[in-house]
Amino acid sequence: MKPNKELSLKIRKDMLLSMLIYAAPVLFMFAWLKLTGQKPWLSYTFRALPKQSPNIIRQVFENLQSWGLPLIMLFVGILEFAFGLYKKAWNRNEMILDIVCFSLPRIIIRPGVVYFTLQLLPTLLPTLKNTFGWVPFWWGFLIIAVADDLTQYWYHRLHHQIPWLWRFHRTHHSANYMGMAMASRQNVIYTIFFSQIYLTATLTYLGLGLPALFVGGIKSLITTAAHSSIPWDKPFYRYKFLQPVAWIMERLISTPATHHAHHADTTDDGIGYYKGNFGNMFFLWDIIFGTGIITRKYPSGYGIRHYQQEEWYAQFLWPVFKSQKSGSELAADGPVVSEEVVKYTPGYSA
Repeated sequence: MKPNKELSLKIRKDMLLSMLIYAAPVLFMFAWLKLTGQKPWLSYTFRALPKQSPNIIRQVFENLQSWGLPLIMLFVGILEFAFGLYKKAWNRNEMILDIVCFSLPRIIIRPGVVYFTLQLLPTLLPTLKNTFGWVPFWWGFLIIAVADDLTQYWYHRLHHQIPWLWRFHRTHHSANYMGMAMASRQNVIYTIFFSQIYLTATLTYLGLGLPALFVGGIKSLITTAAHSSIPWDKPFYRYKFLQPVAWIMERLISTPATHHAHHADTTDDGIGYYKGNFGNMFFLWDIIFGTGIITRKYPSGYGIRHYQQEEWYAQFLWPVFKSQKSGSELAADGPVVSEEVVKYTPGYSA
């Protein structure tokens, strides 16, 4: 595939704009502190729990990150199954893949990555532990929300727009159904190098652990809800008195309608938009960078048109294990991006 110079130029321009967006919350915070005459760094002493965060609220978010979210996702998954979401599409191979992708990252991979990152940081940054603990909670929340989710936006977008990265993300788009399980359905390499995990762990080490806990919990709820097959956003479009809320909501965060469009198997229906809608928690990034489309409708089909239901272990562990399906992108002799992917799958066009 020949390099797309126009796309490369747009990526560079958007990355430059991103640098300003990353800096904006920090600049706004210092401007606010200057206007109010506050200098919290002069009087700060480390405390595990800021006064403005009641212990009960912290416990909710701590439990949400440990067992609470998996329990919610299990409940939603049962509802989806009960309403016939998976039907005949959820065969043995798909079921194993969804379960493995859901459980192993939560039990082993992500906790392991965070643990070793926090063990390594004292060696790399020995004098900086809790350096930014003085940052007021809500400013820390805003800083991490932007830094975390904008980083994931770029991680996600580049896996669609840079051909050699596509196969590490392909698993997330392979199923011909949508549901809560899709939020976790990822290749192990994609998960290990999930860039914002390291960023958030570093910010936690620097003293922003509590805001990071809250951001992580809220983000998990939003991304799970956006992948779910339960169309909870439809009432916001149907009832006139809710439509102003819908207008703001669908431009701020990911909803089922906007994110399902990203998982569509075609753009022919005028609803599917696998070439964009990359936002995870915030859809705002797609609005800013011009990569989003809002239709308030759901696509006619999901997945990858050329999907061969490659073995679950190949989808989860490629390139360590490769598929035996001839011509598959995950096969030993498979193409980086097959001709059908150029036409039908996310981020590419003929």
